[in-house]
Amino acid sequence: MDLLGAAANVRDRAVAGHLADLRRMPREVIDEAPSATLYRYLPLDGQASHPDPGLAPVLLVPPLGAPDFAYDLRRGCSLVEHLLGTGRDVYLVDYGDISFGQRGLGLEFWVENVVPRAVHRVSAHRDGTPVHLVGWCLGGIFSLLAAADRAQLPAHTITAVASPFDVSAVPLVAPLRPLAAITGGRLVSSVYQALGSIPAPMVKWAFQLSTVDKYLTKPLTVLSRLDDRDVLEQIEAVDYLMSHMHGYPGRTFGQIYHLMMRANDLGDGGLDLADRRIELAEVRVPVLVVAGENDVIAPLRAVRRGAELLTGSPEVRFETAPGGHLGVLTGRRARDTTWAYLDEFLGKHDVV
Repeated sequence: MDLLGAAANVRDRAVAGHLADLRRMPREVIDEAPSATLYRYLPLDGQASHPDPGLAPVLLVPPLGAPDFAYDLRRGCSLVEHLLGTGRDVYLVDYGDISFGQRGLGLEFWVENVVPRAVHRVSAHRDGTPVHLVGWCLGGIFSLLAAADRAQLPAHTITAVASPFDVSAVPLVAPLRPLAAITGGRLVSSVYQALGSIPAPMVKWAFQLSTVDKYLTKPLTVLSRLDDRDVLEQIEAVDYLMSHMHGYPGRTFGQIYHLMMRANDLGDGGLDLADRRIELAEVRVPVLVVAGENDVIAPLRAVRRGAELLTGSPEVRFETAPGGHLGVLTGRRARDTTWAYLDEFLGKHDVV
């Protein structure tokens, strides 16, 4: 260990109270709607105020539960900052905090309203240019279902990172499915119906449970890497993100539980939402699917299933990258893996 480096990190942490630069990338509001605000990130200092017309805009679609700044974790390890650095116009749709009053919102709200509205607004803001959608976890599933449901959606490509399609392949869920079949799902249903929603502390607890080994060994990791500022900054940024998790509307969680966890409908090709079934085979745009090699929430087999189901897409690319559920999106190694795959994929399909 570099003792001088470790001492400098300890000193800086004591003086400043933090190591990581958690400033968010500057952005402006483009559109506001109930439970959805559309932002456009401002160009980096020194960049042209007008984006390169040959590069299609990127719309970042977050999942429920996680704060929108998962895409903008910290300076030096921010997907937003990276995409801006390539000269792209970057947008993000933010759902905000989920309140008790939103308990009646279901998956169809995001698939039929939020994502399509955001895509149309981004396209209109860029004079009709089609849009690259990039979704993490449930955000990738939202994006694919929206594109499958609306053939005229101006989506140019879709990237799904750590999106679990086959829930039977998720180790944390698989043992519970036989029990749910016996009880008809009534045990879990009674909980979310009584609460009206799944509150943020429960979402945080579930996320921590999925990576319990890392949380138990974190003190040892910090002590052993005191001289590695990048590691310490990443740990600090992830801790900050975990302290800002959001809740789930009761109806949405109920659909995820009954349709995806119990019945594994998405693993069979689609979902029944509202009055119709949406099939993943109806997606007609190129798709990049990325799985984390150490992800226990969305393991390789669960994510790969999505690539197998997109039979109507003209191109489906499946890649793996080191990291867990968050790490594959914005971990330190994502800079050379996931982000590189994304750059190549978007560049191949840009509008010129």
